[in-house]
Amino acid sequence: MSAIRTTALRRTFGEVVAVDALELDVAEGEIFGLVGPDGAGKSTTMRMLTGILPPTSGQAEVAGCDVVRDPEGLKAHIGYMSQRFGLYPDLTVIENIDFYADIYGVPSRDRAVRTERLLGFSNLTPFQHRLAGNLSGGMKQKLGLACALIHTPRVLFLDEPTNGVDPVSRRDFWRILYQLVREGVTIFVSTAYLDEAERCNRLALLHQGRLLGLGTPDEVKQLMPGALLEIRTSAPRRTALLLREKLAQATVGLFGDRVHVAARDPAAAETQARQLVADAGFELHSLRPIEPSLEDVFVSVIAPQTAADAKTRVSLNT
Repeated sequence: MSAIRTTALRRTFGEVVAVDALELDVAEGEIFGLVGPDGAGKSTTMRMLTGILPPTSGQAEVAGCDVVRDPEGLKAHIGYMSQRFGLYPDLTVIENIDFYADIYGVPSRDRAVRTERLLGFSNLTPFQHRLAGNLSGGMKQKLGLACALIHTPRVLFLDEPTNGVDPVSRRDFWRILYQLVREGVTIFVSTAYLDEAERCNRLALLHQGRLLGLGTPDEVKQLMPGALLEIRTSAPRRTALLLREKLAQATVGLFGDRVHVAARDPAAAETQARQLVADAGFELHSLRPIEPSLEDVFVSVIAPQTAADAKTRVSLNT
């Protein structure tokens, strides 16, 4: 059964198309990731799915509720944690949770049990009387999650929940999410961290409001044309600049001290890269094919789209 379903979902702001004909079908009890660069339409999509922002056209159903016809009925079944979740810094941890329990109309008889469970769940019990404004970034995110869960939602929306959070807190946060999924909660999460996208059951790749790919992380990796080469030289940054300029049919990215080249014809790209590196006088440490990561796929799929959009803008302006 579907927890979230959209049909030709579209949202415009004047002449700007933020989300264009989005088709999604999210199953109950899965972690579904929405991945894309800034301006891709991730937050706009979430706001439509949570009933905050009406779509320009199309349909969306969440937890059996039509987001346009019954946005008030929808609220009882969902939790939503935006990028700037509305915690009150001058209230304690427990007071924030109690405030959101009031907002969601949680019965008094259920609050103590739910609050105690959420505090333990998020490891916030020792800090329940600390002001929210004095919490670390990771602890604030956990408190935001606890507040979004106080009414036991069926579907949880998280808009880049670990943005700016340290790696240890990110790991703890995802541990909590896995626990929620085991309890039957459906999680719809957007993330700027592609290593986090790997943890989702399925994900959608969004660019300028358009859906470019949909499936499991392994299925999305198949979107990358050709194969991927990893090149290590004595001058990685200069190598990347050189290959971007000379390998017209390939997508080149710099990852630390390694240059990744996605090419439709990897054999030809390897021959050409070896020659270019030698002619430039760089020492070649290694050149080998590797399995692509989601970041590689992201770069290889988005780059041609961005180039095509740029050409379109140029042609319109000439």
